Amino acid sequence: MRPKIHIIIGIIFVIFLHFIFPKISFFNLSIIFLSSWLIDFDHYIYYFMRTKDLNFHKCYKWYDKHLKETLVLPMNERKKRYTGFYLFHGIEPLIILFLLGISVSQFFLFIFVGFLLHFVVDVPHEYYIKRTIQKSSLIYNYSQFKKLEN
Repeated sequence: MRPKIHIIIGIIFVIFLHFIFPKISFFNLSIIFLSSWLIDFDHYIYYFMRTKDLNFHKCYKWYDKHLKETLVLPMNERKKRYTGFYLFHGIEPLIILFLLGISVSQFFLFIFVGFLLHFVVDVPHEYYIKRTIQKSSLIYNYSQFKKLEN
C-alpha cells in the first residue's frame, strides 16, 4: 500500500484515539502516528539491498513500477511474484514490541499500536492484490521466498 494512504489512515486513527482516550499525550499519539507509516522504512532497506541505491525517489518509482507490473498479471501469476523481505512487517515484530511494551517501557506499546494499525491495513490489501498474506509472518516469508520469482 502506498505511504500516503498509511499517513492518512494514521492521522484519522490518532484523531479518533485522541477523542476516545484524551489522556494519551500528544507525544504518544505522535509515536503511534509515525510508527504507523515509518514501519515501511524496511521497504527502503530492501530496495537498497537489491539495488545499492539510496535515492528515496527512485525507490518509490521502483516499487510503483513493481506494483503496476504485478497488477496486470493474472492472479495465479501474481502469487508467484516475490514482493520482498520486510523486517518490520509480520506478527513476530508485533509480538516483540508488545513484550517490550509490557516488560521494558510503555513507549514500545505505542510503537506496537502504530505497527498493528499498519499491519491491519496491509494484510487485507495484500490479500486483495495477490490473494496471499506473505507479509504477515517473517518466518513464513523467509521460508517461502526461495520458491517465488524475484
